[in-house]
Amino acid sequence: MQIDKNQLLRFTTAGSVDDGKSTLIGRLLYDSKSIFEDQLSNVAAISKKKGFEHLDLALFTDGLRDEREQGITIDVAYRYFTTPKRKFIIADTPGHIQYTRNMVTGASTANVAIVLIDARKGVIEQTKRHSYIASLLQISHIIVCVNKMDLVNYSEEVFTNIVQDYEEISSKMMIKDVRYIPISALKGDNVVIRSQQMPWYQNAPLLHTLETIHISSDTNKVDARFPVQTVLRPQSNDFPDFRGYAGKIAGGIFRTGDQVTVYPSGLSSTIKTINQYDELLEEAFVDMSVVFTLEDEIDISRGDMLVKSNNVPKVTQDLTAMLCWLHHQPAKPKAKYIIKHTTNEQKAIIKNVYYKVDIDTLKRNEEAKEIEMNTICKVQLRTTLPLIIDSYSKNRTTGSFILIDAATNETVAAGMVV
Repeated sequence: MQIDKNQLLRFTTAGSVDDGKSTLIGRLLYDSKSIFEDQLSNVAAISKKKGFEHLDLALFTDGLRDEREQGITIDVAYRYFTTPKRKFIIADTPGHIQYTRNMVTGASTANVAIVLIDARKGVIEQTKRHSYIASLLQISHIIVCVNKMDLVNYSEEVFTNIVQDYEEISSKMMIKDVRYIPISALKGDNVVIRSQQMPWYQNAPLLHTLETIHISSDTNKVDARFPVQTVLRPQSNDFPDFRGYAGKIAGGIFRTGDQVTVYPSGLSSTIKTINQYDELLEEAFVDMSVVFTLEDEIDISRGDMLVKSNNVPKVTQDLTAMLCWLHHQPAKPKAKYIIKHTTNEQKAIIKNVYYKVDIDTLKRNEEAKEIEMNTICKVQLRTTLPLIIDSYSKNRTTGSFILIDAATNETVAAGMVV
């Protein structure tokens, strides 16, 4: 299978405190030669100051001073690196339960989640929590890295038992593709180079798996969706009557000549041209930023959505969603928030809380109605004007939104349409 060398893969790391997430990423960056000389010198100096005989690889990702001093990850740290086969963005997210919102933020755009498990501890409550969040965010691929294999004498039996335990919990969640790799992030076993210590493991090391995992089919190429970001009216001598609709395709494929319907108005037309910079295209697909012109003059503005006339989304003022509360101020009952969905903004209220998810046990609590920081719950929202939505499981762009406090302009929640 041919992998596009320019294809970007975003992955997030999840695991309990001291499972070695930051060390693993440091090892990936170090062994793939993605560290600058000045970074290397700085980390070597700090490691020596701490009394370590080896490089403290975690320092490559723990960017905040508090993180370096406490040896824990607090904020989401983004790191970028490239290999000859692919480009990568890593979101190193915290393991602590009080930073659930940080994990949701970091994982929201990920193609792959790496779930770290300490070989000595096996599957624990936090493993379940992180896997639940990954499944909630519809991350299609999970790579379970059983770390610290050097501390259990590279035992195949320990690895096999952990795989069996994880299979049991993942079978209850919506996870399509799970892979297992025994590693030692500290020693470098099966991270970039295949381990000599575990001849019983015959599959690829972590970096090769990330380079070759197939993500092209994860995006929705069936349901064509084009949220309009802005209307272009240059009114220049060269383009006296030009009227184009610019935006980023959120799903599917559009071609010139396609019959499209504009929502929420419901008016239809045909795509006349598709422009990208100075180039005319015959077709455009998901994640491309383009400009459409239509055969008919229709009143279209920012926040409207163009879709194929034979494949329409849901247009509604009432939506059911899973909500993750991000703000330290709890939700106010019946308070009005701004809901930002694709390029559209409306006012909305939380009409009903169906249940809260106990993040430790993953059980539903239908009695608790308070929404506080790090709460994950199922809610019903009512908007002032209709939104054009798909379920999050169908389309992560048209199925997601954020809530903003109108008074402070702070983002208070992230939501996924059920």
